Amino acid sequence: MRTTFPTSVKAATLAASAQDYIRRGWTVAETANGICLITDEAVSGIEVTGELAVAVRRFLRANDLTGPVIEIPGAERREIHLVTGVAKATMAIEALRKAGAIVHTDGAGIPLPPTQLSTGDACWGVAPSEARWIPPVVALGAAVRSALSGRRKPQLARIAS
Repeated sequence: MRTTFPTSVKAATLAASAQDYIRRGWTVAETANGICLITDEAVSGIEVTGELAVAVRRFLRANDLTGPVIEIPGAERREIHLVTGVAKATMAIEALRKAGAIVHTDGAGIPLPPTQLSTGDACWGVAPSEARWIPPVVALGAAVRSALSGRRKPQLARIAS
């Protein structure tokens, strides 16, 4: 016997999540698969992948700078760190892009948990309720710089040998 219970639970979960995001002052939109954060001057996202994502998360945690982090499922680790202050951080944004990060801003949409994606559900690596703040984009810039400088040191040591 088939029921609509899972669908109604999902709809209730999506509605509750959307209301929580709206209470935080975020601009959200409903999509066919869930909820999307519409980036603006108040909240944007920096996406990092692979080993860079691991190193960035480690740096932020070690320096008590961690903010909300969305984990995107897939073959490679993908994280979107929510940030503030993009309007006044042109140089930091340019440096992040050069380092391979994807900057989601100016009305771009970011899937918010529990949005379904083709590879699985977006989920919180660090939920907004667990984070003490939404860090400025320059904090992510520092984390990426630190991660990249850590990668280069072993290579330089091998060259010198």
